[in-house]
Formats: sequence, C-alpha cells, structure tokens
Amino acid sequence: MRARLLPLLILLFAGVLVALGLPLAASQAAAKQQDVVVDRIDDTARFASLAQFVAARAEPGDRLTTLRRELRRYHDLYGIRAGVFYRDGQAMATAPKGWRVPETGAGKAAFQEALAGRRSHDPEQVWPWQRRRIAVASPVIRDGDVAAVVYTDSPTGQLRSRVLHGWLPIVGGEAAALLVAVGAAYLLTRWVLRPVGTLDRAAHEIATGEFTSRVAASGGPPELRHLAASFNHMAGHVEQVLEQQRAFLADASHQLRNPLSALLLRIELLGLELPEEHAEFESVRAEGKRLARVLDDLLALALAEHSPADPQLTDVAELAAERVAAWHPVARRDGVELVLTGPKAVTGWADPVALSSALDAVVDNAVKFSPSGKVVTLSASVHGRHVVLEVTDNGPGVDQEELARVGDRFWRSSRHQNVSGSGLGLSITRALLAAGDATLDFAPNEPDGGLRVLITLPRDESDLPASRDDH
Repeated sequence: MRARLLPLLILLFAGVLVALGLPLAASQAAAKQQDVVVDRIDDTARFASLAQFVAARAEPGDRLTTLRRELRRYHDLYGIRAGVFYRDGQAMATAPKGWRVPETGAGKAAFQEALAGRRSHDPEQVWPWQRRRIAVASPVIRDGDVAAVVYTDSPTGQLRSRVLHGWLPIVGGEAAALLVAVGAAYLLTRWVLRPVGTLDRAAHEIATGEFTSRVAASGGPPELRHLAASFNHMAGHVEQVLEQQRAFLADASHQLRNPLSALLLRIELLGLELPEEHAEFESVRAEGKRLARVLDDLLALALAEHSPADPQLTDVAELAAERVAAWHPVARRDGVELVLTGPKAVTGWADPVALSSALDAVVDNAVKFSPSGKVVTLSASVHGRHVVLEVTDNGPGVDQEELARVGDRFWRSSRHQNVSGSGLGLSITRALLAAGDATLDFAPNEPDGGLRVLITLPRDESDLPASRDDH
C-alpha cells in the first residue's frame, strides 16, 4: 500500500509546488523584460526628440549628422539596431547603415502602431529558449501629426540569461521544498500505515492459529485506532467461541467415553451367551470399537489444539530413527519395508513429544495404506533455514483433486473407505505441529506413485514465533 500511497502524495505535493512556482517564474521573467522595454522606450523617446528637432529645421544637415552619429554610437555600444524612418518607410537615419523596417511580424506591427500616434504595446514575452528580438517604436510628432517613427530592434541574449539566473533560486527553492515534501509524505504514510501493517500481522497470526494475538490500539489516525480496538474485540470473541468449542468437544468426548466403555463391556458379556462368530454380534462390537476410536481421536484433537508447544533444540534425525525402530514390527507384520535414509544427525527446533506423535501418525498412515511388498521411506534433511522430515510410500496415493483435502477432519478418499480409521489422524498431526510453527504438507510421490508427507520445522530459534505472552 505504501508503494501506491507514497507516489500519490509526492505527485500531489509536486503539483502544488509547480502550481506555485510557474506563476512566480513567469512573473519574474515578465518583470525583467519590462525593464528592458522601459529602457528601449526611453531610448526611442530621446531619439524622437532629436528627430523632431532635426525635422523642424529648414537646414537640417548638421542636426541630421548628429542624429546619425548618436544612432551609430548607440548601435556600437549596445548592439541594438535603431533608426528613424519617414511615414513612407524611407530612412532618415539608421544604424547600421542600410537597415530597414521588417516587412512582416512584430516589427511591422510596432511600426504601424507608432504611425497611428501610439507607442508600441508591450511585446510578446521572450522565454529563455526563444531566440527572438524585441521591437519598440515611438512616433515623432510635429505640428500635432506623426512626421516619422523611431524604431529599435534589440537582441535578447542578455535578457534570457538574466531570466535564467533569476530562475535558479526558484528552482533551488522548489527542489528543497520537494525534498521536504517527500520526507513529510514518507513520515505521513508511515504514520498512517503502521497500524495497518500491525493489523495485517495480527490477522495472519490468527489465521495460522495464534488466537491470542492482539493489536496495540495506539498510533495512527483515530479511525485506524478504532479499527484496532474493533479487531481486538473480534479476535477476543473468536478466541472465546473456539475455546468453548474445544471445551465442548473435549467434555463431550470424555463424557461419552465412560458410557461407551460400559456399553462395550455389556456387549462383550452378551457375546458370551451367543454362538461363536455370530455375524450380528461381531458387527455391533466392531462398530462400538470404531466409535470408541473416534471419541479418543476427538479428545486427542481437542487436546492438541489447546495444548501449547514446548519447542527445544532436538536431534530430528535421531528421533526419526527411534520412531522407525518402534514401527518396524508393525511394518514387518504387514509385509511393508520401513527404511530410514539421510544424515545421521540433523538438529531443529521442535517439541519432541508433539513431533514423535506426529511421526507416529504419519508412519502409521503410510504403513496402513501401503500394500504388502512395498517400501515406506523416512528421511530428515536440511533445506535452508528449515529441517524437512519426509515420509514417502508406494501405496495407491490420492487423486490430484483430492490432494488439497488430505488432512481435513473426517475426510477419507472414496477408494480407502474399507481401511480402518476415523479420518482424524492427520488433523491431529497438523494441530500438534502448528503449535510449534511446523507445517504439514502433502504431494504425490512421483514417479513411483504413492504419497509424500513433508513435515517442515524451524532450524534456528530465531525462526520460532513470538511468545504468546508478548501479544
């Protein structure tokens, strides 16, 4: 969000600075050009008075020579072309010699305006990137009529240079203001978005099972502080509802376990009076035992979701070797070969009891679904900042569509409904691992077929989640 909000604020500040700076720069350029135009008007007025005096004499020779000398000195000194022209455009005196009034453009318009008895209006603004000239014309009045026109044509190199130098402080001030605006925008976005980032982290923690996560309702705009308070209220309510659900599940499983045990005992006693291998009796006893397993698994799931983990530095490879040794008899009984591969020592952070229970559930599942003569492999390895325990089997596996549902509560593939189990084993495993920031993932075992179960653990203590007491 910061990547979108910060450029927007910077663009807004830049627009305000440009909106303020452009008129100031234009006003400064106009003022400097106006100074030049005023100087040219004064010059044309002086030449007009000389021309009027010359035109008023019956013998204008000496006066005309003086006018021409003044125009020539003016041109040599300033590089400005100047001349006095009769109404028909013929030159009375010009510098340089032979120079004439332009036939078109701004110069022609200024000359025509002076013939009408008015000084030419302010010429069009000259910007630093325009190599134009400034034309100024004034009428020479004699006996109330325009007898001639004084016309000057000025270069604008010095004017454009002065305008550029005048703009440098403006540009510097705008750049400094923009830097201040960028800093202010960064601080503003940080102030506004910090509570949003805290909310995002807390929501992620709750989504991953840390229902005690809360947000400190301080900092940021009042609306976000109110949102943080509402989030904490919602999180508390969700935690309370889930706690009630867990408590109900545990209590119901525990309360049903005793009457079910008594019922199974009565069924066993009743079976003593029935013929051996009585079909109905065996069916009732099997269903009773299945119900007992479901209740035991429900109670185990409730305890797994409620019990906090105790992560500690653990030799994961050694623990895996212990579980393989413990499950060897069961695997041999079912005709399945159980193999341990990988390094002999791999350390990671895990709750040994929870990890042992998780491995038991995963290995039991792999052996149970592997046909006789197949191989189940267990290995531990290091992958970057994580330790990965991998259990692979060569059983029937699951379809790609079913892969996403593996580990869901009570879910079982339609092809494995005849295999005993409650469908809660992997759910319990996932809950046990999640408490210690470990994950349980599933993938096809290619190309041999079957299922790959991946248990990922933190390798370093720094990768463990923050203590729940910190929230």
